[in-house]
Amino acid sequence: MKLKNYIIFCLLLFAFTAFAQQNDIMPQSEIYEWPKDAAVKQKLEHWQDKKFGMIIHWGIYAVPGIIESWSICSEDWIERDSTMKYDDYKKWYWGLSEKFNPTAFNPEQWAKAGKDAGMKYLVFTTKHHDGFAMFDTKESNYSIAKGPFANNPKKDVARYVFDAFRKQDFMIGAYFSKPDWHSQYYWWDKYATANRNNNYDIRKNPWRWNMFKSYTQNQIHELMNNYGSIDILWLDGGWVRPRSSVNDEVLSWGAPIPEWSQDVDMPKIAADARKVQPGLIVVDRTVHGQFENYQTPEQKIPEKQLDYPWESCMTLGGAWGFVPNDQYKSAREVVHKLVEIVAKGGSLLLGVGPKADGTLPDDVIKKLVEIGMWTSKNGTAIYGTRSTKNYHDGQNWFTQSKDGKTIYGITLLNGTAPKEISWKGSIPKKGTTITLLSNKQKVKWKLIDGRVHFDLPETDEKIALTFSFTP
Repeated sequence: MKLKNYIIFCLLLFAFTAFAQQNDIMPQSEIYEWPKDAAVKQKLEHWQDKKFGMIIHWGIYAVPGIIESWSICSEDWIERDSTMKYDDYKKWYWGLSEKFNPTAFNPEQWAKAGKDAGMKYLVFTTKHHDGFAMFDTKESNYSIAKGPFANNPKKDVARYVFDAFRKQDFMIGAYFSKPDWHSQYYWWDKYATANRNNNYDIRKNPWRWNMFKSYTQNQIHELMNNYGSIDILWLDGGWVRPRSSVNDEVLSWGAPIPEWSQDVDMPKIAADARKVQPGLIVVDRTVHGQFENYQTPEQKIPEKQLDYPWESCMTLGGAWGFVPNDQYKSAREVVHKLVEIVAKGGSLLLGVGPKADGTLPDDVIKKLVEIGMWTSKNGTAIYGTRSTKNYHDGQNWFTQSKDGKTIYGITLLNGTAPKEISWKGSIPKKGTTITLLSNKQKVKWKLIDGRVHFDLPETDEKIALTFSFTP
């Protein structure tokens, strides 16, 4: 690619990122089926204590700093350098694997940054839709362990990422894309790649699809058997699904849907995985049923409380992966979203993207430290809590301890704290005091016309004020 064209391409992709991220969003659903496996229920309960996680998108797309994978998909919402033919563009993109040599790869830096922010679980992208594996798979030569990084002692990247986060006491999740656009068993180069789906009629080519099923099952088998304890298998690419599961909700998304079934046999995948990872949480995104153990509304927060397990996955900046000059959310915005999500019964999975050299951008680390300054003082109102009936009034959000004996209030601030805090509902027990969590100071309250009022002592808090009381 000529330099001029490359610059134009990068500018187009960066300007397009915000729009592109909206087109493939996994929407919210109200359909949920509780798991039957007692071990899965137990791990799900443990996961619901964590509340705040980190999702890391890192792959060959970090080399030019572009939107992850999607630029090679031939759908009309996707923009790319118009001076390059589509097939030439794909060749250029696939060839980024020969330039991806992250010699400064530092998973300990990532894990420390996550811990500093107050995060408690990890979801790491072991393979995105482009098929480039971030682990040492035997199923394909298209992986981080087979290119320029092959001689590095940390070439099996996923192993070192998982180990670094385990040392910081994180729950471990493996993101895995069910579609694989690099595989000849998914995108067969006999035909054009018209869209995100496999590009041949499976009914006419059952052997080829069976090879893809085996390929997919074998790669997940590698992840479940070779990388220590895994808590979550986070499966993306919900269009790879049994045709029978395509309902009115799926049709409403407007995504292209083939006439055949892209079934990879989730019952077998889940059963095999749980033989070695008992209680494994499986998140087969948007494919409702026994293999969607929690739901994942993307880049948004549900309008109301939900009474089943869920997480909002959101980006810290405008893109999932690394993009130069990305604009990151403030610590205040992230904390406010975290508070609302937890009060509504969910968890926040915040997305960051390391640079091509294997380090997090300085601005990302700075933002995570700022977020952690709040969670370190106020986390009691977040971690290990559950939603409560009267969970919201104005700028006030409420959670409760799992035993229901303590209510936590969180008042969102926009730079300065008010002199008085007031809300309706969630009334403290008569005679009890309200305790500020940041400094353990006790304050007296009064009830006027059904509203709780208390005067706020002088405080330096500028993001959100937390307090507790007995209901």
